[in-house]
Amino acid sequence: MDLYEYQAKELFAAHGVPVLPGRTVETPEEAGAAAAELGTAVVVKAQVKTGGRGKAGGVKLAQTPEEAKEKAAAILGMDIKGHTVHQVLVTEASDIAEEYYFSFLLDRSNRTFLAMCSAEGGMEIEQLAVERPEALARVPVDPIAGVDRAKAADIVAQAKIPAAVADQAADVIVKLWETFVSEDATLVEVNPLVRDPQDKILALDGKVTLDDNAAFRHPGHADLVDQRTEDPLEAKAKAKDLNYVKLDGEVGIIGNGAGLVMSTLDVVAYAGERH
Repeated sequence: MDLYEYQAKELFAAHGVPVLPGRTVETPEEAGAAAAELGTAVVVKAQVKTGGRGKAGGVKLAQTPEEAKEKAAAILGMDIKGHTVHQVLVTEASDIAEEYYFSFLLDRSNRTFLAMCSAEGGMEIEQLAVERPEALARVPVDPIAGVDRAKAADIVAQAKIPAAVADQAADVIVKLWETFVSEDATLVEVNPLVRDPQDKILALDGKVTLDDNAAFRHPGHADLVDQRTEDPLEAKAKAKDLNYVKLDGEVGIIGNGAGLVMSTLDVVAYAGERH
């Protein structure tokens, strides 16, 4: 299950990862009230489970509560890559000195966990990996040993995070590992992880994917599901402990085992080509 940014940040805060205060709202009036409550310049951010919000106009700076209300009105209802914006996060604006990238993820090909870190954050990580692969540190993580302070310091060093904030960054990485393990996540990503002018490290954004197979250990995770965006057929199947994947076409496959089902899909598709 993919989380919205505000949900990811709530998990971060619960595990001690530094984030800025904010409120998630569903109307322009609520956005104005949230900005007034925060009492600072704010950023109004579309809450959708896809990237590219900024380029699509879904992230806007507002200096006053009235401006926050106007920005929210423009963002709510937007379509961003097929995702409708039903809510926005109104959060404190932050001065940014530098932007970094960090993530923990499940490395299926090598059957382990992987930490990825770069002193060049803010951009699409796929683009950075292609254009400047040397700028992205990829550090395998032993599932048994995990990430302690020494391992976090090694990750920071390999990513060439500036010495002035290296200790802080390592502390945050340890807390992100705690989030990753405690919440049974398959992805925890912060882009950007920022250094502000006072040399404070903050998780300015957050992306988390939770492992549905571990849902029985986390009853509270069910509350994170957004019923408005969930496919009704998938929800109905989940209620009966079935996995359902909606695809194009007119023939459905009932099967057991992912490999067998994919092979059957191929056989049916090849047979259909003749007709």
